[in-house]
Amino acid sequence: MAAAPVIPASPESAPGNPPLSEGARIVNTFIAPSKTFTDIKRNAAWWAPLILISIFALVQNVAIGKQIGWEQVVRNSIERSPKQAANFDKLTADQQAGQVNMIAKGNKYASYAVPVFILLFGLIAMLPLWLTLKFMGGETTFGQAFAIMMYSWLPGIFTALLATISLFAGVNPEGFDAQNPAGTNLGYYLDGDSVGRFVKGLATGIDVFMIWSLVLVAIGFACTSKVKRSTTLTVVIVWYLVYKLAASALGAM
Repeated sequence: MAAAPVIPASPESAPGNPPLSEGARIVNTFIAPSKTFTDIKRNAAWWAPLILISIFALVQNVAIGKQIGWEQVVRNSIERSPKQAANFDKLTADQQAGQVNMIAKGNKYASYAVPVFILLFGLIAMLPLWLTLKFMGGETTFGQAFAIMMYSWLPGIFTALLATISLFAGVNPEGFDAQNPAGTNLGYYLDGDSVGRFVKGLATGIDVFMIWSLVLVAIGFACTSKVKRSTTLTVVIVWYLVYKLAASALGAM
């Protein structure tokens, strides 16, 4: 009597590749990212990193409101933009106060909607990478690509943590930049009036934790598709440079 055929175990159920818990995937993102991103092929859930990132971002925003004040944040933003400052100076004192108060309230309420903005920006950042690598033969699904972005943004919690610590340590309210709250990048230490706002904007891209995140994105796409890691890293860097050039040009206007 012929023996029944043996069905080979799938990679996900093989002893060498046990499923990872959400906690294990988060930890491995920092110490063994390939394990996390390989596990995303089994389960493309992304809620755990979203919750963790949101918590750190919300704590940072609460610290900004308490230590700096949202009206001061608005005034700092206006002063850093010559065009906005010139238009602002044309207003009467009452008009200036009204405008600052209105924008400050909008920023305050928006600061509590962090999870929504993370989801939106994650989608915007993921789409060009995913479509480009799909065109190059990548097999990463839409859901897997989004999960990769969420896990790859985990190093950003360290930026939020450092920013929160500096806020409670007594940062100068008038010099605080809510768009660049921690000294983890080159642009933080440059004077926009001296080097130009465009150059300063580009310099903010040379960020320790952002570079870490970019490498994680490249590893993630390589682990979930047949595209080589060197290729995914090149695609990630090119799109990031496009983004920084565009953002710096707009910021310099």
